[in-house]
Amino acid sequence: MSASVLDHRLPLFTLGLNYASAPLAVRERVAFAGEHLQHALGELTRQRPAKEAAILSTCNRTELYCVDGQPRQALEWLSDYHRLSARELHDHVYALAGDESVRHAFRVASGLDSMVLGEPQILGQMKDAVRSAEAAGTLGSTLHKLFQRSFAVAKEVRSNTEIGANVVSMAAAAVKLAMRIFPGFSDQKVLFIGAGDMIELCATHFCAQHPRAVAFANRTPERADHLAQRFEGEALPLARLPEFLHQYDIVVSSTASSLPIIGKGIMERTIRARRHRPVFMVDLAVPRDIEPEVAALDDVFLYTVDDLAELVREGVDARQSAVEQAEAIIEMQVGSFMHWMAARGNVPLIKALRETAEDTRKAEVERAVKLLARGDDPHAVLEALSHGLTNKLLHGPTQALNRGEEDDSLRQLVTRLFHLDRR
Repeated sequence: MSASVLDHRLPLFTLGLNYASAPLAVRERVAFAGEHLQHALGELTRQRPAKEAAILSTCNRTELYCVDGQPRQALEWLSDYHRLSARELHDHVYALAGDESVRHAFRVASGLDSMVLGEPQILGQMKDAVRSAEAAGTLGSTLHKLFQRSFAVAKEVRSNTEIGANVVSMAAAAVKLAMRIFPGFSDQKVLFIGAGDMIELCATHFCAQHPRAVAFANRTPERADHLAQRFEGEALPLARLPEFLHQYDIVVSSTASSLPIIGKGIMERTIRARRHRPVFMVDLAVPRDIEPEVAALDDVFLYTVDDLAELVREGVDARQSAVEQAEAIIEMQVGSFMHWMAARGNVPLIKALRETAEDTRKAEVERAVKLLARGDDPHAVLEALSHGLTNKLLHGPTQALNRGEEDDSLRQLVTRLFHLDRR
């Protein structure tokens, strides 16, 4: 990570870590639970590492998008919030500024920076991050523009390229791995823990293989009931998980719990109750739902999101031409956004210039009104008014030219500003 990026106050920057820069053990320690996101955003902006802020937190990444702040202060805030030392995160974190930050946001929204190339879920997750920032009052005009442009770029990429064709999803990869343990699912019972989009996607893929039975366990019974009805399964109370876990051959978990739901002790009892029949488990949650120690148990085949990485990367070469098309679209849009940023940076100067001109105009008009009230000739008063305005408005440029006679850049600037090359 560049120290120069870390130590400067920047108009726009991204600080984060993802599946490529940090292992799961690190990512789960800096993940933000959805219900805590607005509070975290409030802290981030109140402590002034940033004036505007949005946080994108998924199983594969945690990223802070900030305006008018210093990345090093944001890193310290992130570390303090999760009770870590900045040193623990330093080697895993990336800091991107200016056009690199914009390009990164566009690539993330378009699915080019995902573990699953072209996967569409990240766009919905980014929109959720924007809604949280709006609700927290931390989404200013710059980030609003950045994310709206990101969504438009993602739409253009998906409409004009084949980036999303033949995507191998996490859910499909999980089914493929399960088939290594169970060649067919007709005798297997599948338990889904959680009821979010990822669980729904996994249920779609697993149920397509016609398992013997499926069940859904979730803290909110209504959502579990909904999925159970859709997939012709059973809804179970999550609080009674230890009682019925042994009945299932395949377990897929993806909740927003901040602590593990299934520990080593529960699984030891489960394996005994199963008489050591194998159980296949997939933990798609960050932080993890299943304690890592469970993987060491005999007859348990446990996979995490990182374990699925190689499978979901298959087929990337076939989509390489689409990637090149998408990168070209993104590069053009980055230039457009940076032009908007530069123009926005000139707003205070333009405002000051107009206020100065307005003050000059008012002073000359006031002087002309007094002359007219005194009975002076109107034609002479208008002549004096126009001459006064011209002289005062051109005083600054004229003085600058007189002081810098040999400065070609100044002469070229004045020529361009006043269109003198057209005379």
